[in-house]
Amino acid sequence: MCEGLAARGCTRIHAGSRAGTGPDVAGVMPFAFDLADEPSIAAAAAAMKDDPPEWVIIATGVLTLPDGTGPERSYKRLEAATMAEVFALNTIGPALIARHMLPLMPRGRPFTFAALSARVGSISDNRLGGWHSYRASKAALNMLLKNFALEIARTHPEGVVVGLHPGTVDSALSQPFQSGLAEGQLTRPQDAAANLIGVLAGLTPAQSGRVFDFRGEEVPA
Repeated sequence: MCEGLAARGCTRIHAGSRAGTGPDVAGVMPFAFDLADEPSIAAAAAAMKDDPPEWVIIATGVLTLPDGTGPERSYKRLEAATMAEVFALNTIGPALIARHMLPLMPRGRPFTFAALSARVGSISDNRLGGWHSYRASKAALNMLLKNFALEIARTHPEGVVVGLHPGTVDSALSQPFQSGLAEGQLTRPQDAAANLIGVLAGLTPAQSGRVFDFRGEEVPA
């Protein structure tokens, strides 16, 4: 995403990660934060207070936990600790970023706040079931984004708050589930980033509160 933004002419890109590193690209300014550590999120936001970014993109998420625990295929495999960890990373962490970043946005200027979601977070489009914690955490994220969009519109009519479905990207998140994918269904990270940046660039405040896929098509709620 950082490389894609730089390629489109962005000259100042704050790149946050747990490691505090970023791509060696002109204009990229790395900083460290931990999605599960709210003080680190607050500190990062405070550093941007005097000159907030035009776009905030939360490119985080977890499907398989570090200990190898994958998505539950049956309700019989639900465990409270697993659910709590998945929700902490997929739902609560992005919500805390919103808590600290949205207040920085100027009222008279367009801005975009986006978070990576997933098509499987759609309730009306759920035909297979399973993947309970992941589906539920993304559905909850989508609801929060809708809430934020409604609230921020009262004071920031030019703001856009959306979720993004990147498709199936060739990444560590999707790697355990890539076998059996149809030809052309797996997207290179560079292409996925370019797709999402293009979608964000074309959104308007009238589309705030929704979730869009990498083609710019709305994902059902």
